[in-house]
Amino acid sequence: MAITFDVTPDLEHLLTARFPDPGQAAKEALTIEGYRTGKFGVSTVRRLLGLETRADAERWLYERHVPINYRPEDLEADRRTLDGLLGENV
Repeated sequence: MAITFDVTPDLEHLLTARFPDPGQAAKEALTIEGYRTGKFGVSTVRRLLGLETRADAERWLYERHVPINYRPEDLEADRRTLDGLLGENV
């Protein structure tokens, strides 16, 4: 699927002067905003950008100073998982 939008010729010149690939820059900006606002998760980031692993996607976000979405509920779920794997006394 292609997503396009129109800009005036002066803005086109400005964008192409500042971004080697304005389409890629727009995709990355949409990806960051979608992740930052919680509209989708790191798996979608990975797929949108064609990255191989979740770690690659998390690294990509980190390099762009995007905070990882990690809620208290996520921490509690991770703690329960670790308790199940390691025993509750750890």
